[in-house]
Amino acid sequence: MVFNPLEKLFNSLKKTRESLSSGLNKLKGKEISAESIEELETVLLMADLGVVCTEDVINKLKKYGNKTNLLDVLHNELLEMITVKYKANVLETDYKASAILIVGVNGTGKTTSAAKLAAYYTNLGKSVMLIGADTYRAAAAEQLRQWSVVANIQFVSNESSGDPSAVLFDGLKSAQAKDIDISLIDTAGRLHTYKNLMAEIGKMHKVVTTKFPDFQLETLLTLDANLGQNSLAQARKFHEQTSVDGIILTKMDGTAKGGIVFPIYRELGIPVKFIGMGETLDDLIEFNAEDYVQSLIG
Repeated sequence: MVFNPLEKLFNSLKKTRESLSSGLNKLKGKEISAESIEELETVLLMADLGVVCTEDVINKLKKYGNKTNLLDVLHNELLEMITVKYKANVLETDYKASAILIVGVNGTGKTTSAAKLAAYYTNLGKSVMLIGADTYRAAAAEQLRQWSVVANIQFVSNESSGDPSAVLFDGLKSAQAKDIDISLIDTAGRLHTYKNLMAEIGKMHKVVTTKFPDFQLETLLTLDANLGQNSLAQARKFHEQTSVDGIILTKMDGTAKGGIVFPIYRELGIPVKFIGMGETLDDLIEFNAEDYVQSLIG
């Protein structure tokens, strides 16, 4: 069965929607009141919007008159909270090519996300290369190689090299020679406390900006949606130590904590650019705020 992106998003948010539904169903048709606002506050916290975002929403709702429909206002306020005023898009760049670094901690789905992004951009008619720059985990390069075969996408790596920046340089040289539109770089999993590994990201940034000035550089952070507020903490620490342009929120189909999108953008200003669910190459969709809110609260 083939699902369109909106159906996939709706299905991926099933658990979050179910955790919200009992509370929201009680509020359907209700006008704004002290009682309904208190009920809503509990519902939003359960969906992992976090204290700050929940307070923001509640304070805004209190400014509306009592005759206002609560859920209509909630929809609008949630949408405004995650609507990105301007989003750089590698598909609309003036650069000759793009290099996308995919970073994050182990277990968040970096390698799989790299493969899914490769398939996504290939389906849009772009030429794509996968670069396996995780020199610490031997299985990572092989996993990415296997995905490249499945998706019929060019792949470059050097398993004998222990320097991810050198692998990146060689990969981008190859991409440059072949006029590749988008190069996707899988990096080693790292905790923000690993200073040497975090410094490597800065070194890789420098390789792109100094050696390949014709490439637009974008850094995407993979976050496991199941971790809820812990994912926010990860994003906060990565953002403090390196430039993060966007989030790939993975494993969305397995969590009831889909509200984490809101505090990530509210606190850090980092947009969620893609949502991953499932294990197949087409289980990745570009994030759309309107569709997300609609799928979340129905």
